[in-house]
Amino acid sequence: MEKKKLLFIFNPRAGKGQIRSKLFEIIDIFVKHNFEVIVHPTQKAADAYEKTMELAQQVDLVVCSGGDGTLDEVVNGLMEASAQVPLGYIPAGSTNDFANSLKISKNMVRAAKDIVEGHLYSCDVGVFNEKNFVYIAAFGLFTDVSYETDQNLKNVLGHLAYLLEGSKRIFNVPTAHMKVNCNGMTLEGEYIYGMITNARSVGGFKNLVGPDVKLNDGLFEVTLIRNPKNPIELNEIITSLITAEDKTDLIDNFKTDYIEIESPEKVAWTLDGEFGGEHTAVKIFTKKHALEVIINHNGKDNDGKNL
Repeated sequence: MEKKKLLFIFNPRAGKGQIRSKLFEIIDIFVKHNFEVIVHPTQKAADAYEKTMELAQQVDLVVCSGGDGTLDEVVNGLMEASAQVPLGYIPAGSTNDFANSLKISKNMVRAAKDIVEGHLYSCDVGVFNEKNFVYIAAFGLFTDVSYETDQNLKNVLGHLAYLLEGSKRIFNVPTAHMKVNCNGMTLEGEYIYGMITNARSVGGFKNLVGPDVKLNDGLFEVTLIRNPKNPIELNEIITSLITAEDKTDLIDNFKTDYIEIESPEKVAWTLDGEFGGEHTAVKIFTKKHALEVIINHNGKDNDGKNL
């Protein structure tokens, strides 16, 4: 039987570097399932993107292991190479929102087995101006925490690192004046935070994106938080986010497949936890079913609903 080719890209520093002790087991699983494995530990920023671009058309399967940033690079490489190649993901980062959304195992060896034994699941990919993103484009409060937090601090403290870094700026909240066009409506105002997501959790918190989220329906979940004028309004926002119930006029929440956002000043954006540049105008849309991910179940959650 002719061997299939597998490109395995991993970030050796992600998630306290725990993949190092699992590397032999993971590669052994791939080899035992008739894969010839090309192994590439990332060396620098954008390395995963470049290696995926280079080799995606030459392999039958791409597997990546790391945090959301590594995943983002590999997906961008697949999209740019126009490679119709399935993706396997072994999560190894601090938060792993994409893995949580697709119920991918946090056990790295189990995740590897699921890749060789699992099912194809077609999920949506977002486009932010010219760049692809997997699960979130966001601006405002705390969005720079992920890419500003030192990797060593992430590895030592995990999710707590994000909270510690974020807590430093809670009393100095910047706002951005935004004009939003989508679904035939226009919104305008001062916002402290905004996110366009295709995920069931953000930052490890499941309630933030709201109920009834599907990753393959061609729709984003949009959450825009207006600037609170006093502690009472701030409490309204926090309560609504924690309970996932719409109890305030300060949060604009809706679904869409296309959105345009303009601002008079440049606003910094984050894409999948990585710096996405500063922009005065962005156009964001979905590419439905653009990415085939291998998962260990039939694309249903515990209640039988589509993921």
